[in-house]
Amino acid sequence: MKSALILIDIQNDYFPGGKMELVGAENAGKKAGSMLDAARKNGYLIIHIQHLATRPDAPFFLPETKGAMINDLVKPLPGEDVVQKNFPNSFRETNLQEILTKAGVENLVIGGMMTHMCVDATVRAAADLGYQCMLASDACATRDLIWDGQTVPAEYVHMSFLAALSGLYVQVFSTEDVIRQIKG
Repeated sequence: MKSALILIDIQNDYFPGGKMELVGAENAGKKAGSMLDAARKNGYLIIHIQHLATRPDAPFFLPETKGAMINDLVKPLPGEDVVQKNFPNSFRETNLQEILTKAGVENLVIGGMMTHMCVDATVRAAADLGYQCMLASDACATRDLIWDGQTVPAEYVHMSFLAALSGLYVQVFSTEDVIRQIKG
């Protein structure tokens, strides 16, 4: 079965100094970069997802800014697909499914940012579309959330979403374990 690596929104605005810095973005980006290297060496289809804001008052991912650019840790090579999106779900109003179908892809390996938003939405959509999904837990990052006046630390947000996705929607592994599976 043909496999693809999908890296979701690993963009500069999520890294230190960006407009929406995530907890652990640098480490997650490095892990995603290791996974990307393995996938390239093992013939995986590589797809980078890039979120671009469409609202004029959006605080980050503004088109044609450094913050919206894909981070150098996972910089696309010539010939690798870059799918631009405007919604959390990477399949919504993009050509992602068309690319996967044309290539005969059945298995997806996923990493990216933010765990609780775009990663969650994309993994659920992919599973609903019939793809077998594997998620590298430490190649993802998120941020603290506030609910009802309480701060939920990023670590708990991240773990909660991984726990909710694991099993029915996706197999969750460390990047190290994902790389072992990529190498066969």
